[in-house]
Amino acid sequence: MQRIAAYFTEALADRMLKAWPGLHRALNSTKMVMVSEEILVKKLFLELFPFLKVAYILTNQAIVEAMEGEKMVHIVDLNATEPMQWIALLQVLSARPEGPPHLRITGVHQHKEILDQMAHKLTEEAEKLDIPFQFNPVYSKLGNLDFDKLRVKTGEALAISSSLQLHSLLALDDEALRRKSPLLSKNSLQKTLLMNQSMSGDLFEKNMVNGYSPSSDSASSSPVSLTASINSESFLNALWGLSPKIMVVTEQDFNHNGSTLMERLLESLYSYAALFDCLESTSSRASLERFKVEKMLFGEEIKNIIACEGAERKERHEKLDKWFRRLDSSGFGNVPLSYFGMLQARRFLQTYGCEGYRIKEENGCVVICWQDRSLYSISAWRSRK
Repeated sequence: MQRIAAYFTEALADRMLKAWPGLHRALNSTKMVMVSEEILVKKLFLELFPFLKVAYILTNQAIVEAMEGEKMVHIVDLNATEPMQWIALLQVLSARPEGPPHLRITGVHQHKEILDQMAHKLTEEAEKLDIPFQFNPVYSKLGNLDFDKLRVKTGEALAISSSLQLHSLLALDDEALRRKSPLLSKNSLQKTLLMNQSMSGDLFEKNMVNGYSPSSDSASSSPVSLTASINSESFLNALWGLSPKIMVVTEQDFNHNGSTLMERLLESLYSYAALFDCLESTSSRASLERFKVEKMLFGEEIKNIIACEGAERKERHEKLDKWFRRLDSSGFGNVPLSYFGMLQARRFLQTYGCEGYRIKEENGCVVICWQDRSLYSISAWRSRK
């Protein structure tokens, strides 16, 4: 509890410091995260928690089942950071009774080093298994993605994998609202902030007592509204337009996109307390790996949820039911995850060596829990014509 309290205190302090932009910039000017550190902390998260491995098992099984009998398969990975997932898929496809398909994987990521490493490892594995394979790197942030660069071709069976990515698109909706409404322009927002932040103590008291957040996020928070989901909606519509046979979405199953600071503070406190509890049960308190995940991953996410507003607030995690409505309204139909996929996932968790993790089924989707708290969801979709 002391460790998690320290990160929330730091996030609240950072929020208060933003009342003085010059001072805030000066204090944060030296904070540069190297790509190698980003790769390291993602690998540590993969190793210390079972969430992504369970998601990979379910995603790969859904793709294998959807691609049965297909000779040309194209997979678009919207967060291409981990070759392990696709190496496992290559091995399964190589054992198909009808022989492996011609496989093309398009990886989307903003860092060239990460995609280059992925291309090398996957090409090497495909050669070992004698699978016809191509890797198409697309260097881009998700919000700036040029869909033409995905090079989706007629005659290919398309699968899309999105792992912990779609929630970041919800920040784009704030920008759309701000451009549409002069009341939410930068100048008027700054005036509002200055009025409410004349004293840091006053700011803290107002935020904490009233649960008030001087932000423009109210329309993009809890309900899925047409006016608030212009950019995320257009992105999902573009994915729908690619006509994927299967799209598997893994997301944090949290309610961190509330319109007020107090709402986000309470929800994120419960969620991250559960994640810190996972680490407490499986890692030593003196573990350097645990410290890096807590500080470089969870600490930064907490700071983004608490201290940031508008387009700067990327960590807008939402619950499965909201993604269900959002994807349904974009023309996607839910594909229930198979019994065999869920069986594999449960078997993996049983061998993980920690009893606190649970899997539960919700409307044909999977939610991974710590004790009784939902933490991550995996759902599969196809384009409804």
